[in-house]
Order: sequence, then structure tokens, then C-alpha cells
Amino acid sequence: MRRLLLLRHAKSSWADPGTRDHERPLNERGRAAADRMGRHLDTAGLVPDLALCSSARRTCETLARLDLPATVGIAVDPDLYLADPDTVLDRIRAVDEAVTTLLVVGHNPTTQDLALDLADGGDPATVHRIAGKYPTGALTVLTVTGPWAALAPGTARLDAFVTPRDLEAADDPR
Repeated sequence: MRRLLLLRHAKSSWADPGTRDHERPLNERGRAAADRMGRHLDTAGLVPDLALCSSARRTCETLARLDLPATVGIAVDPDLYLADPDTVLDRIRAVDEAVTTLLVVGHNPTTQDLALDLADGGDPATVHRIAGKYPTGALTVLTVTGPWAALAPGTARLDAFVTPRDLEAADDPR
């Protein structure tokens, strides 16, 4: 059994309109959200063996702020920037079978579309939530029962969908 973690990059900055899209950094809210998501991955036992990350600055900064253990393999892949769901799926299918938990840090709408394509049903409310909005910093957790090479639409079980706002609400003692 394998786990696939699909993470949309955290909130990026639009402060400098002259900054190329690929070079946009995280804003303050995005940095806090990425930190929060990193703590969630750790406490939920969702630490990956390998992380595939788009080469965009905001995805790389999101990944760095997750504060993953040094044992996690990192692959920054320029082909994941502005990739369509089929391109990302092909990259996942090429992952070594020794990897049991894979994190993909990417962009929308690709991350949202891929999560919905791969999920075989799941809790209807969660599917509806993913379909409605996939906010920055959101994470989908899927279980894959076969090899990565056989991953196809409708072959993964949807286990969870977590947003930074969900975690912020959980941390609020009020």
C-alpha cells in the first residue's frame, strides 16, 4: 500500500507586479500556512519518502517550509511547472516502487483536477469540497493499492483533504 500526498503551494505574493509568475515568492500568510502544513504532515504520520516539486519559487518555498526530515528525497522538476494532470500522473508513474509515501507539490488547477481524477469515490462531502475549491496550501491524501506505474484515474482511495484554514481552526483554543 502506498500514499500519495497532493499539495498545492501556499499563498504567493503579488506585491511586485513586475515579478514573473515562476519567480513569485510566498507571502506572509503563505509562509505561516506552509509551516502549519509541515507540522500536520509530521503529527499525522504523513512524512514522505520522496517529494516531487515544481521548479516555481512558491512551490520550492512551500516545500522548504514543510521542514521535512533530511532523509526525504527531493526532486525539483521544471516539467511540473504549469503541467497538466496527465504530465504529473506520468511523473508519478515513473517513481521507484520502493517509495511508499510520495508528496507532489504543485499548482492549480492541476492539483485539484488530479485529486478528483484519481479518487475512487470517497466521502461525498470531501469530494464535493475538493471540487468546490482547492485553496492554496491544501493537501489531498490518497491511498494507492497497486504499484505507482499502474496508477490511473479512479484507482486511489481518498483518505483526507486538509486546508491550512482547517488546521488554523483546530489550533484555535476558542
